Amino acid sequence: MKKFILSALLACTVLPLWADVSPKPEMQFTFIYNTSSAPAIEPDASEQLQCEDNQCLDPKPLGTYGLQKLYCSQEKCFSIAYGYAHYQKLIIGFKDGSKKESNIFKTPGALRSSFNVYVNEDGLEVKLSPEQKPYSNITRRDAWTSLLIILVLELAAAWASISYMHKPLRILYAVALANIISMFGTWFFLAGYVRETAFLWIFCLLFESVFIWLLNRKYLTLTNAFNLSLAMNVTSYSLGMMISFWIAPWLF
Repeated sequence: MKKFILSALLACTVLPLWADVSPKPEMQFTFIYNTSSAPAIEPDASEQLQCEDNQCLDPKPLGTYGLQKLYCSQEKCFSIAYGYAHYQKLIIGFKDGSKKESNIFKTPGALRSSFNVYVNEDGLEVKLSPEQKPYSNITRRDAWTSLLIILVLELAAAWASISYMHKPLRILYAVALANIISMFGTWFFLAGYVRETAFLWIFCLLFESVFIWLLNRKYLTLTNAFNLSLAMNVTSYSLGMMISFWIAPWLF
């Protein structure tokens, strides 16, 4: 049992950094105009800079890396990152040909955060939104795609594990239900309150272990259920990384 616990702790410290199919740090930007006109945002002329110090002496673009990117429509922007630097800065281009830079603002500790971007004549002023409400959208394509990827990968891993242990395939029903509940819990609730992706991974691992065991105590010990959950989550997070990198351009 000790080796399985050590494996789980190692996975919890390493895998969440790669877990593209789980919620990641996000910033949402709402634009408020203090100008005579309100030109639309030009997405291709806008970028988010990463800074390690509050002077932004060596800025680096957030860039595009898998799902990591600044996504802008004509009215608002939001960004996703596998990990933000300590400080941020926005450069937003507008349809009227103008381009404005923001102040340097600190990266919040929350997994999801909302900002107000005040568009002034001489630049942008970014402030943390005074009403930090956990935002989620059940119609988000990345959330539903993640659910599908996780279900397929974890059911496949569970089938292989159950077959190896010579356990009944009816356990797969509990696996599917456990995944649906944990996915909704992480994407549409917990992600709005926690600071670390690692917590979400641990939650899924432990919740699915207990849930599968409770529904199959006749066939599985708690140790069996934990080992099954560990195999499922390691499979989905490792293979999910490669899959999400491939499909990232179609998710937003």
